[in-house]
Amino acid sequence: MTTKQRLSDIKAMSVDQLQDELVKLKKEQFNLRFQRATGQLENTGRVKEVRRDIARVKTFQQAKLAGAGKA
Repeated sequence: MTTKQRLSDIKAMSVDQLQDELVKLKKEQFNLRFQRATGQLENTGRVKEVRRDIARVKTFQQAKLAGAGKA
């Protein structure tokens, strides 16, 4: 999935969906760290992607919460 596709998917999510996505990404991040520690990680670039996806989700989550507070 390209960055633009992920970005449009994240923009369309509600706050609850963003929270679920964040939990899913954090679990994946944990698993990737565990694989790296045991030497089983094959796609090392995925660690960076997941970290950035977590940041994207948190950014949109905060923006939606701030927007809901003002409305």
